[in-house]
Amino acid sequence: MNIIGISCFYHDAAACLVKDGTLVAACSEERFTRKKQDPELPKNAVAYCLERAKLRMEDIDYIVFYDKPFTKFDRILTGYMATPFLSYKAFIKALPVWLSRKIWTDSVIAKELEYDGEILFLSHHLSHAAGTYFSSPYDNAAILTIDGVGEWATASYGVGEKNKVKLLKEMHYPHSVGLLYSAFTYYLGFQVNSAEYKVMGLAPYGKPIYADRIEEKIVKIHDDGSIHLDLDYFNFHYGLTMTNEKFANVFDHPRRSEESETDEFAENIAASIQAVTEKIVLKMATHVREVTNKDKLCMSGGVALNCKANGLLLRQNIFEDIYVQPSAGDAGASVGAAMYAYHTLTDAPKKQQPFWGIGPTHSADDCKTFLDYNAIPHIEKKQKEAAQIIAQKIADGNIVAIYHGAMEFGPRALGFRSILADPRNNNMKEKINAAVKYREPFRPFAPVVIKEDVQEYFDCKKASPYMLFNFYVHENKRNIIPAVTHVDGSSRIQTVDKNDNPYLYDILQSFKELTGVSVLLNTSFNLRGHAIVNTPEDAFATFCSGGIDNLLLECYILDKKNMPKEIVEHFLFDKKLD
Repeated sequence: MNIIGISCFYHDAAACLVKDGTLVAACSEERFTRKKQDPELPKNAVAYCLERAKLRMEDIDYIVFYDKPFTKFDRILTGYMATPFLSYKAFIKALPVWLSRKIWTDSVIAKELEYDGEILFLSHHLSHAAGTYFSSPYDNAAILTIDGVGEWATASYGVGEKNKVKLLKEMHYPHSVGLLYSAFTYYLGFQVNSAEYKVMGLAPYGKPIYADRIEEKIVKIHDDGSIHLDLDYFNFHYGLTMTNEKFANVFDHPRRSEESETDEFAENIAASIQAVTEKIVLKMATHVREVTNKDKLCMSGGVALNCKANGLLLRQNIFEDIYVQPSAGDAGASVGAAMYAYHTLTDAPKKQQPFWGIGPTHSADDCKTFLDYNAIPHIEKKQKEAAQIIAQKIADGNIVAIYHGAMEFGPRALGFRSILADPRNNNMKEKINAAVKYREPFRPFAPVVIKEDVQEYFDCKKASPYMLFNFYVHENKRNIIPAVTHVDGSSRIQTVDKNDNPYLYDILQSFKELTGVSVLLNTSFNLRGHAIVNTPEDAFATFCSGGIDNLLLECYILDKKNMPKEIVEHFLFDKKLD
C-alpha cells in the first residue's frame, strides 16, 4: 500500500510517502521552491517522493491531508461572527482565499496533482499525535501535542498503544499556548509563525520579571496546564495583528520595531514568556502522566520545538523518557496523517520509522557534473581523508559547509546540510552571525558532539540525535567550547552516532585527534531568510554569498580562496532575504 501524506496552505507545506508502513521519503516544499516556509500545495515534494520510491501517481492508493478544512473554516467563521464589526477587515481578506482554494482542498489536490484516487482527511491534532508516536521507539506511550491551533484544538493529549493512537482530551481555540507565545513574538517585533525560536534564544539574556504580570493580566493557568487567555489584550481572534494597545500597556512599553536593536526590556519580556510557557508545559505533562499512567511521552506540535522547555521537562523526570518528533511542526504532521491512515486501514503492527535518509539526495556524480559544467575548482578526496582535511581546516579557524547524503526532514540541520566551525573560538559565534548567517547577534549556535563523549561536556545522560533538548555545559568546559555555550550555560545539543552519520562522525573524530575536543559548532546550511540548501547549486550559491571558507560537496572540497571572482559573482544571491 502506497500512501502520500500532505500538509499545506498555512505554513511549512510538506509531503511524505509511506510504502507498506515504512516512511521512505519526506520533504518540505520550501527546499525546492526556495521560499522559506512555503505554504502552497507541495507539488515538488510530492514529485520527489514518487521519484524516490520509483512510483507514479496512479500507484498511490490514498492521499491523506493533515487537516479538516471544513471544520477549520467553521471555526474561522464562528470567530468572525462573534465580533462582526471588529472582524470585517480580516474576514474580507480571508474569505476569497477560502472560497477559491482552501475549502476545496480535495479538488485542488486532485486537479493539481493529477490524482483520481481517494483523498482522506485527518484532524490536525490527530495528525500531530500519530506523527510523533509512530516515529517513536515506543509501543506504549502518552502523547502531548501543543501548537497554535488546528481546527479547534490548540493542545491535546492521548495515548499510543501498539498500532493505535487515541486522543483523550483537547483544549480549544482561542485559548492557546502557541498563540500566546506568538503574541509575544509579535510584540517583540519578530515574525509570527517563523521567529518564535528568536524569542527562545533571546530569553536567557533577560530575567522573567514580568512573568507574574503575564499571569495576573493575560493568561490564567489551571492545575492541569490548560489556560484561559483574556482576549481583551489580543487581536488575533478578529484582526490582522496578534496584540493590541492594551497588551502593550500591560508592560508600559510599545511594541518593538522590527530590525531595531534588542534591549534589556526585550530580553526580560522574552525571559518572562519563556518562563510562563515552561510552567504551562510542566503542568500539562504532569497532568498527562497522572491521567494516562504511561512512563514514556511523545511530543509534537510547534511548541514541542521549544528545546528549552523540553530540556526542563526532561530534567524533571516526570516521564522515564521523552521523544519529540524531529519535524514536530506542521510539516511533520504529513507523516502522521499517512501513518495513521496506514495503520487504520491495515491494522499492521507498528515499527519505528527512520528520520534519517528520507530527504532528497544528490550523488557525487551529480555534484561532479555541476562543478565541471561551471568550471568550479575543486579537489576530490575519499571520505576518511576528506574528514581529516575538513577537521584541519576547522581547527585552523575556517568556516566549513558540508553537503552530503540525504537532506534532513525538519527545521534542524543535523550534519547533512550544515555549517561547521571551531567551538573553542570565542569570536566564532559573532563572526558567523554577522558574516555568514546575517542575523541578530544574540542568536546562539548548537554543538554537535560524538555520542560516546557527550557526558564529558554536558549534563546529558541519553542520546539526543535531533537537537530538540537543551542541556547545560559543565562549568569546567564552558571556557573550552565558548562558541556553543549560551549566555545561561545551556546548549541545544546533537549527539552523533557513527551509524546515523558516519561522515560527520569521522570529521568529529579527526577534530578530536587534532584538538582533544570532540565537539563542533553546527548550524544550518542557509543564509538568513533562505531555506536550507537542497541542490548542489543551492549549496554553491550559499557558499559564494556568505562568509564560508570551504565547502564539502560529497567527496569534493572547494576553497573560497581558489574561486575565480567571475564564478563567485555569477552565483551570488541578489539580496539577503528576511
